[in-house]
Amino acid sequence: MKKLKTKVFVLIFLILSVFTTGIVFAYNAQLYRQEYKAVEMSLSQTNKEFRSFDRRYENRPDGDFQPPEEQGEFENIRFLDRTVYTVLLDGSNAVSEVICHSADSASTEEITALSNEIIASGEKYRIGNLYAEQYSYSYEEGSSIVIVDNASAMEELRGTLLVSFVLYALLEVIIFLVSRILSLWIAKPVAESFEKQKQFIADASHELKTPLAVIIASADALESNPSETKWLENIKSESDRMNRLIADLLDLAKSEEVDDKSQFTEGNLSKTVEKATLTFEGVMFEKGVALKDDIEQDIMLNMNKYRIIQLMSILLDNAVKHSDTGGEIKVSLKKDKDIVLKVTNKGEGIPKGEEEKIFERFYRADESRNRNENRYGLGLAIAKNICLSHGGEISAKSENGFTTFKVIFKQ
Repeated sequence: MKKLKTKVFVLIFLILSVFTTGIVFAYNAQLYRQEYKAVEMSLSQTNKEFRSFDRRYENRPDGDFQPPEEQGEFENIRFLDRTVYTVLLDGSNAVSEVICHSADSASTEEITALSNEIIASGEKYRIGNLYAEQYSYSYEEGSSIVIVDNASAMEELRGTLLVSFVLYALLEVIIFLVSRILSLWIAKPVAESFEKQKQFIADASHELKTPLAVIIASADALESNPSETKWLENIKSESDRMNRLIADLLDLAKSEEVDDKSQFTEGNLSKTVEKATLTFEGVMFEKGVALKDDIEQDIMLNMNKYRIIQLMSILLDNAVKHSDTGGEIKVSLKKDKDIVLKVTNKGEGIPKGEEEKIFERFYRADESRNRNENRYGLGLAIAKNICLSHGGEISAKSENGFTTFKVIFKQ
């Protein structure tokens, strides 16, 4: 069970972690692409604007590259919050002028030195790692170098990445706790089922061990005293008891096949209930218990007829055994929104707080009485499984001396 909980925890933790990692990575990747495209656009736009001015003035008769009144127009080009430099090159490919398109800029000497490095490298175009590299550029030999300062992009990307790491760490802590809680919640029914299975095996073994011990002891005694017939009677009695227990266990196993619909057919539930009830008239008469039925006719249900008869037998047998002499058992079957079946008896009630426990396997409120009557606490567990197999539910309640078992078949 511990291994199962660990596996469920690891699986949930990994799924949520991968999902969270994907979101954080995708957000930062998208932001990086936006900044990359913005730098790319700044380089492209500056080159475009420069070529436009270049074509307008390169063939002027006075030989000036750009007249002073037009020079300011090119310098005043702005690129949002980015600092962009246009470095003009002369015929010998040397830096002749640095134009900055921002109020905040590096010194001319710094940009000139950077330009010389670019010229020396011979690389025409570069947008480096925006998390680490200060500048991006576009270089056209003998004409110009456009340089974009990546400082603003770097600051935003690093800040976002730092915040993402902090949030990611917090989310991982939350995911760890959520995974722990979910793994315990998911494993809880399995753990309960496992414990019930262990208890079931222990109870069944105990119930089988007692008659086997009597049979073995009686057989040994019979071997020593062949003339004593009481040992044979003990062996027969305990054999019958074991046979009853094994039959109940087989019925319980069959009733737990909730998804098996192979034996289901559309049938008249009213007639089935009425027929099952009438078979108990003789038993009720012997105990001095009256029968009263209130069965609505022609209620149809997709059902396993044999199992419905078995359900009625269990409920009626239980009602008879717990009814006072001279009491009354009432069977009611009605259809409104759902089909409701009730079996009510007057007599010994269900102990407070044990209304749910009575449907558990091998549960017996009165241990000594049930053992004497060869009852193993399997009947109501079988009844519950039959109800579940028909998509229904069963409950019990004792009030004012009356005990009612209520079965609801959902429609």
